[in-house]
Amino acid sequence: MLTLAVAVFSFFAFILAYNTYGRWLSQRIFQVDPKALVPAKELQDDVDFVPTDRQVLFGHHFTSIAGTGPIVGPAIAVFWGWLPALLWVVLGSIFVGAVHDFGALFVSLRNRGQTIGEVAGRLINWRARLLFLFILFFALTIVLAIFGLVIASIFKEYPESVLSVWVAMPLAMLIGYWVYQRKGSLLLPSLIALAILYLCVYLGVYYFPFSLPDSVHIAGSPVVTWTVVLMAYCFVASVLPVWLLLQPRDYINSHQLVVALALLVAGLAVAGLTGQADLAAAAPAIAAADEIPVGAPPIFPFLFITIACGACSGFHCLVSSGTSSKQISSESDAQFVGYGSMLMEGALAVIVILACCAGVGMGRAQQGDEIVGLNKVENEQVELVTGRQAWRSLYAYGEGQTWSSFNLAKKVSAFVEGGANFLSTIGMPHKLAIGIIAVLVACFAATTLDTATRLQRYVIQELGTTLKVPPLANKYGATFLAVALGTAVAMIPASAAAGPGTGGLILWPLFGATNQLLAGLAFLVLIFYLARRGKSVMFAVIPAVMMTSLPVIGLGWQIFGDGQWFDSGRHLLVGFGVLILALQAWMVIEAIVLYPKVRGVLEESLPPLPTAGAESAAPNC
Repeated sequence: MLTLAVAVFSFFAFILAYNTYGRWLSQRIFQVDPKALVPAKELQDDVDFVPTDRQVLFGHHFTSIAGTGPIVGPAIAVFWGWLPALLWVVLGSIFVGAVHDFGALFVSLRNRGQTIGEVAGRLINWRARLLFLFILFFALTIVLAIFGLVIASIFKEYPESVLSVWVAMPLAMLIGYWVYQRKGSLLLPSLIALAILYLCVYLGVYYFPFSLPDSVHIAGSPVVTWTVVLMAYCFVASVLPVWLLLQPRDYINSHQLVVALALLVAGLAVAGLTGQADLAAAAPAIAAADEIPVGAPPIFPFLFITIACGACSGFHCLVSSGTSSKQISSESDAQFVGYGSMLMEGALAVIVILACCAGVGMGRAQQGDEIVGLNKVENEQVELVTGRQAWRSLYAYGEGQTWSSFNLAKKVSAFVEGGANFLSTIGMPHKLAIGIIAVLVACFAATTLDTATRLQRYVIQELGTTLKVPPLANKYGATFLAVALGTAVAMIPASAAAGPGTGGLILWPLFGATNQLLAGLAFLVLIFYLARRGKSVMFAVIPAVMMTSLPVIGLGWQIFGDGQWFDSGRHLLVGFGVLILALQAWMVIEAIVLYPKVRGVLEESLPPLPTAGAESAAPNC
C-alpha cells in the first residue's frame, strides 16, 4: 500500500498547491488581468502569434517541456534512495520549478511575447542578454548529446521501438501538410495517426523488431551508430518549416502521453492495492553507504542537479517565453499553462520514481519462465529476480558496481521495465507493455532532441550575427555546427578503457548544472521585473539562490574535487565546466551590482508598434 499511498499523497500535494500557492502567485504577486491585451492578439499573425484554446496549449506546452528530462533524472537519482528523490520532485515542482515556469511565462506576456533573454537585456543590461545566449549555447549542446544517447540506447535495448518512432515522422509531416497547406482539420487526423502509432508498436513487438546489422556499426557500437543517424535527422528537422514536422508531431505525442499516463496510473493503482508493488521491500528510502556505487557524487548538491526537469529546469523558460507566451489567448490561462504543466511534469517524475523502485521490484517475466530486460541473465533457468534484489542489481554498490559502470541506458531501462510491470497488472502482455513504454520514452526524447537542435540553431545564428561571423549566421551553417558539437560531446567515453558514446552518465551532471544556471538567470529576470515595480520578491529569492549556488558546488566537486575531471585529463568536460563557472560568476556580479540601483525604477518601455500598413516588427523568438 505504500506505493499507492506515495502516489496519492504526491498527486494531492500537486492539486492543493495549484489551488493555493499557484493561485496566490497568480492573483497577489503577478496580478493577472483577464482583460489585458495579450501578445497573441496584439501581434496576431497566425504563424507565431496565435490565440489558442488553453486545453490545446496545455498539451503543446507540457509536451515541449517534458521530453525525457523527468524520466532520466529520477531514474538516475533513486540510487540515493527513493525518499530524497521524491521530496525534491514534489517540493521542487511546487516551490521552484512551477514558479520559474509561471514567472517566465508571465514576464514574457507583459513584454509582447519576448523571450526571457530579450527581456533580460532591458530589465538588467545588454550583457545579461549576451550571457543568456552563451548559457543557452552550452546547455543545448549537452541536451543534444544526452538525448541523442538516450534514444540510441532505447533503440539498442528495445529494437521493438524503432518502427513506431520512425513511422511517427512521415505521419506528422502528412498531417502538417494536410492542416497547413490543404486547410484540413487537425484532431481526427492526429487520432488516426495515434492509432497507427500504436499499431506499429504491436507490429514492432511481435513481427518487426529492428536492429542495425553489425556491418554498419560505427566504432563497433550500435549506440554510436544510432546517435550519428539521429543527429543527421536533427539537421533535416531543424531546417524544415516548423509546421511540417515539429508542431504536428508534438500534437500526436500529447495524445500518446495522455494514453500512456492513464495506463501507468491505472497499473500503479492495481499494483499498489493488490500488494504486487511493494515500495518498502523493493528499494531503500535512503540508501546505505555500502549500497552507493564507488565514485558516485554526494547527494548534496547532486540530487538537485541530477533531477532537473522533474523539479526545476531552466530549459522550460525557453518554452514559456519562446512559444507559449505567443499563444495564450487570455492572461487568466497563464496559471493553468505555466504552473499547472510543471506540476504535471512533477507527477510524471513521481511515477518514474515508483516505476524504478517498486515497479522494477515486481520482477515480472516476459513469457513463461523466460527472463527478459533488466532481469535477463546468462542462464535463463535461474529464479526470477524480484524485490530489493532487483533494485540492488541496478543501483547498489553491493553488486560490484562503480560509478563508471553505472550506465545511462540501464537507468532509462529501469523506467521502461518498471512501467511495463505496472501495465501488466491490468492485463496487458508484458512484452507489449515494454514496447509501449519504450516508444513513449523514445518519442519524447526525439521531441526534445530536434526542438533543442532548432533552438540551438537560433542561438548560434544570433551569436554569429552579433559577433559578425557570417557562416554561423547562415541557417545551414548554424545547424551543422549545432549537430557537430552535439555529436562530439555525445562521443565522450565514460573512462579511458571505455569506448565512445558511453559517457552519458558523466554528462548528466554537466547538463544539470548548466540547466540550473539557466533557471537561476530566469529567476533573476523575474526578481528584477518585480523589484522595478516595488513588489515582493522573497518567494523567488530562495529558488534563485539555490539555482545559482548549486551548480557552483557541483561543478567544483566534478572539476577539482573527487570528480577528478581535471586530474584525469578530461579536458572537454573541464573546459565546459570552467566556462559555466565563469558565466555563473559574471551573472551573480551583474545582479549584485545592479539590484540596488533598479528597485522601484521602471525599465525602458518597449518601442511603439508600427502603424497600420507598416511592416510587422513582431519580435523573433
